[in-house]
Amino acid sequence: MGISSRRALTSAAIALLLCLTTAGTAAAEDVPSDGSAAADQTTDINDRQGWEDAEAQPITGVVPPVCDSPETWYTITSKESTFVPSRWNGTTYKDGPGGTMAVSVTKAGTITLEISGSAEWSAGAILAKAKTTVSVKVAGSVTVTTGHTYTHDIARNKYGHLQYGSWGYKTTWKKWRSGSGRSCDTVEVGHGTAIFPTAQIGWKYWETSV
Repeated sequence: MGISSRRALTSAAIALLLCLTTAGTAAAEDVPSDGSAAADQTTDINDRQGWEDAEAQPITGVVPPVCDSPETWYTITSKESTFVPSRWNGTTYKDGPGGTMAVSVTKAGTITLEISGSAEWSAGAILAKAKTTVSVKVAGSVTVTTGHTYTHDIARNKYGHLQYGSWGYKTTWKKWRSGSGRSCDTVEVGHGTAIFPTAQIGWKYWETSV
């Protein structure tokens, strides 16, 4: 074989080797053995900076709420037990010094709810609120009939007092108002006190020095 023939064979072999090497490299690039290329691509997508801001859209056209009509209501802000006296003759007595008091109700009457305040109020609305927040026993009025005799000893050198009445509650209340249309603000428009009687009635006794 001449030199020319050997050179031709050598060139063909080198060309075939280069072709096979190129094909192998391309295959390796298409299917990476460790998945690093795909991982890099995923990382690049998820790690974009500011993508939330880019996709956020401003909210426009928000309409403030509309109140149907002005409203008023009441709240009871405090309460304490109290004695509500009957305040008429025939239910109040004083005696002493010393000895024993024997009394009875000699005149019938009615103990009623007492309300005071800084503005106009509704006695019915305040009473209804008190029934739900103070006690279901509170009432607008309590009737006192004649009778109910009672006896009590008086300490030596002391004066005894007996007053008929109801064991009820003294409360404070507030009146509120809301606007209409776009003005739904709540404002206080009044406040005051209310003394409620209950059906628990009887004699209250105390002593004084004079």
